[in-house]
Amino acid sequence: MLHIGCHLSLSKGYAAMGNEALRIGADTFQFFTRNPRGGDAKEIAPQDAAALKDLTEGHDFAPLLAHASYTLNLCSADAGIRTFAREMMADDLRRLERLPCKLYNFHPGSHVGQGAAQGIRFIADALNRTLTAEQTVVVLLETMSGKGSEVGSAFEELKAVLDLVELPEKMGVCLDTCHVHAAGYDIVNDLDGVLTQFDKLVGLERLRSVHLNDNKMTFGSRKDRHEALGKGSIGLDALVRIINHPSLKHLPFLLETPHEDLEGYAEEIRMMRERFLG
Repeated sequence: MLHIGCHLSLSKGYAAMGNEALRIGADTFQFFTRNPRGGDAKEIAPQDAAALKDLTEGHDFAPLLAHASYTLNLCSADAGIRTFAREMMADDLRRLERLPCKLYNFHPGSHVGQGAAQGIRFIADALNRTLTAEQTVVVLLETMSGKGSEVGSAFEELKAVLDLVELPEKMGVCLDTCHVHAAGYDIVNDLDGVLTQFDKLVGLERLRSVHLNDNKMTFGSRKDRHEALGKGSIGLDALVRIINHPSLKHLPFLLETPHEDLEGYAEEIRMMRERFLG
């Protein structure tokens, strides 16, 4: 079975997102833990969390994915920004323990001129000060496109962070198809080779989810511009190979494609389900 969903808005509550997912044929979804461009977080009502738990269990949902705010930058050159990011992540992880959501994805951040090595040290230090042995949520580093001074566009950088984390069992990776293609990993012509490289450096067992997006820009552009499935430089055939790959097909796939309404996501979900080989 293909586990696929999209990014949904939290504005109507947690259970409402679950019902929206069902309406568009999804069996998972992604949501921001708080305002994606700020620090505000929506209070979690116990009855809403319980209703989401009942819904996801009753309909055999795949793991849900919470996404950190874009403002979170654990490797900023500014110590105040790093502290704010670490406190935001710690609050997110505490809050997620109340929900049936055990995956938390974040952008590793931008080192803003300090160099990737220093950025990696800052990210790992923040994680070591935040992760706890008691938490049930797994924190995912997202693969990035490499724009500006982003950390995480190279598998070697993900490995470097993970190697420094003291609770590695609490960590994983979310692979974004647009980002890795923009970063120069040829998932169109050499998907097996890319996954072999990832496995050698990071380990395929650490891969916990996939952001399924086409790429509006060209291969290796190092620009982060998502496109609707089949409309970009990755193309539908390659995306179908990705959802059917033996090393990936069991994972939850989350759409972050540009659509004005949920019907666009519903059509993409139908399209990919029709092409899933099982």
